[in-house]
Amino acid sequence: MFLKVGYDFTYECPARTPMVLLLNIHHSRASDIIVPDHLTVSPSVPVETYRDAYGNWCSRLVAPAGTVRLTANAIVRDSGQPDVIVPTARQHAVEDLPSETLQFLLPSRYCESDLLSQVAWDLFASTPEGWPRVQAICDFVHDRVTFGHEHARSTKTALETFNERAGVCRDFTHLGIALCRAMNIPARYCTGYLGDIGTEPPYSAGDFSAWFEAYLDGRWYTFDPRNNIPRIGRVLIARGLDAADVPLSHTFGSTTLTNFLVWTDEIDESEVERLRRS
Repeated sequence: MFLKVGYDFTYECPARTPMVLLLNIHHSRASDIIVPDHLTVSPSVPVETYRDAYGNWCSRLVAPAGTVRLTANAIVRDSGQPDVIVPTARQHAVEDLPSETLQFLLPSRYCESDLLSQVAWDLFASTPEGWPRVQAICDFVHDRVTFGHEHARSTKTALETFNERAGVCRDFTHLGIALCRAMNIPARYCTGYLGDIGTEPPYSAGDFSAWFEAYLDGRWYTFDPRNNIPRIGRVLIARGLDAADVPLSHTFGSTTLTNFLVWTDEIDESEVERLRRS
């Protein structure tokens, strides 16, 4: 299957404002990209690209004072298969984990696994290790937390989500990550595109989504406590310890986001050819 993904943002900047953007499709999907998601900035300004410490593509620019528009439109090939489920995936003892996974066991800005450690062990110590334990954590978060954009708060942490029992997808994800780490399961935050393919209406407005990956049986697996069912058409943008590492934009100054559009749409081959030629 083919996916058309992209965004259209408008910022109002009262003065020249440096920005760092994490909006490019992750390099792990490079072979699937048919039309690249080149960033277009209007008015035009120089854009520098680099990889951060987690390997994510970043774009650096200085937005001029006034109205600044950021857009991109890409086509990605996708398997059309739902998220993998492997109930037999085992949990590693900490001493057997690869060194590069150990940072994903530690508390972070939004995932206070240390403060949630006793809660996690009280809730999940009796669950089978490995995949069933991570799924039990996702089930708990999905059932405990009420989704709603009115509950969004940029500073909300996993502990606050646990106590308030409400949030958006990043809050579900932070709580799931924190509980996994408290149970000695490496977990990392993911952000990307996720449309409504394969789901029943009504459909929500386009947005970016958050989920996490847990390290089990020698590889990273996708888990999504917000939706808590296998989904089709995830397109990864970035990974990190939590949302502090992978915000859509870092703005080093006062800005106002006045327009925000995101799309993740399935398209047919004729549309692919049309967009390739345009």
